[in-house]
Amino acid sequence: MTVRLLSRLGIGLAWLVLLAAAPLGVAAGDNPLLPTIVPGKGDKCVEPTDVMRRDHMEFILHQRDETMHRGIRTTRHSLKECIECHVQTDDQGNYIPINDPQQFCSSCHTYASVKMDCFQCHATTPEQK
Repeated sequence: MTVRLLSRLGIGLAWLVLLAAAPLGVAAGDNPLLPTIVPGKGDKCVEPTDVMRRDHMEFILHQRDETMHRGIRTTRHSLKECIECHVQTDDQGNYIPINDPQQFCSSCHTYASVKMDCFQCHATTPEQK
């Protein structure tokens, strides 16, 4: 084997070890590159966590179609209910916009490199109570 080939194999092996070990010792709170995931306010989400992570956009689009095109308004998968559950408050008790870079929605969408355009039309905070 040539030195060049051995060097490439060594670098590749080093990356493999680093990538394999990375999830073992890093919690989301310890790594600023991982999304900020704060539990919602309810006892549990309307769907299992893995389902929501994978399919939440499908639920939101289906809800939009049911509401806008058929006049059927429910709360199970509504964006308003998602915001009510996941929005956080600052030290003064004011709602922090859900699309703030450190908030639930934005942190995950930034991590996944997905554009979030919901809040061009929708409110980013619930009404102050």
